[in-house]
Amino acid sequence: MNAYAVRIRRELHQYPEIGFDLPRTLALLRRELDAIGVPYTEEYGKSSIVATVNPEKSHFTVGIRADIDALPIHEKNEVEYCSRIDGQMHACGHDAHTAIALATLKEIYEERDSFDFRIKFLFQSAEEYAPSGAKLMAEDGVMDDIDCIVALHCDTGFSAGTIAITPYEQNAISDGFVLGFFGKSAHAGNQERGIDAIQMAVQAYTAIELMIAKEIAVKERVIFNAGTIQGGTANNIIAEQCSMYCTLRTWNEELAGKIIDKIKRIGESLASIAGGSFSFEPRKHYPIVYNDPILTERVRIAAAAVVGEEQVKNNRRAMGGEDFAYFAQRKSGCMFRLGVRNEKRGIVNGPHTDRFDLDEDALEIGVKIFKQFLADCGTEAALKKESNG
Repeated sequence: MNAYAVRIRRELHQYPEIGFDLPRTLALLRRELDAIGVPYTEEYGKSSIVATVNPEKSHFTVGIRADIDALPIHEKNEVEYCSRIDGQMHACGHDAHTAIALATLKEIYEERDSFDFRIKFLFQSAEEYAPSGAKLMAEDGVMDDIDCIVALHCDTGFSAGTIAITPYEQNAISDGFVLGFFGKSAHAGNQERGIDAIQMAVQAYTAIELMIAKEIAVKERVIFNAGTIQGGTANNIIAEQCSMYCTLRTWNEELAGKIIDKIKRIGESLASIAGGSFSFEPRKHYPIVYNDPILTERVRIAAAAVVGEEQVKNNRRAMGGEDFAYFAQRKSGCMFRLGVRNEKRGIVNGPHTDRFDLDEDALEIGVKIFKQFLADCGTEAALKKESNG
């Protein structure tokens, strides 16, 4: 077990922070990076840090990304490192991603002379939040001098010691948006004087579900969900306003656009019939993560060298969203799944749940795979250096 990675992971887990509001998380990163002695910058995106090993070796650059934010979930695990902040939890493994990246950085920095290329570690905020932290970093040019980038994601679908990886498309397009309905307040005893925003929202939700069920081909992968519905002020007052925060996930960009257009028309039509008004507010858009096949094969070889060929599995494409896509759109990228399941210890709950946890033995595996991949990058770096000059 990597004691350093475990210590960092547990400290992060006890003090989870959300979105861009990450003062304690960033302070931990600065503390550890200063102790290591590696240079770093906070010029990319918002509440994010990029640390660079071998900054002078600019002929070839490998990026390693770790997301650092948590979720608005109240943890129910009974462990010594349980979250100490009510309503906030590292329920998706970002604490482990960060700990693995830091541990990898610490070890390779001590061996930096053996790497004849540059390595950048991207500690990224707001993977679970809008706007995307990766999008902001990419727009600020963080990928301009990076040749390829890799990342991992914890997965309780696989036991610790198992890696899952496949090339090409990995997940779904993920759109988040708020549907707003606006009516007129009145006392429930005089309901004819009001325009009920909650009624509009309920009708819209039903109409959207029916539209997807009846108008979208069965073969298409589509998920629509209204995660929050908020409206009204009291039980005896007609609601003047109601909002629904929704997600739409598909594997088809064109289809996603058509469904969103239809959702807008449904909202506008129902609001007009009721005598109210409607708004559509986009919150986030995550493209599909694309695993470059050549880079993916190199990561697969590195993983097999660590865990054995038989423990490297194919990853089934799912409907999750992941803003690593914004990095992989610009340069060759690869994200692999790190198994963290341990049935004997009851570590079986999936991400975004209040009992998510992980087998910490997997942290050392993640570090070793990153280190093996970086060691294997030496040949490509040498070729790039030779071609440059």
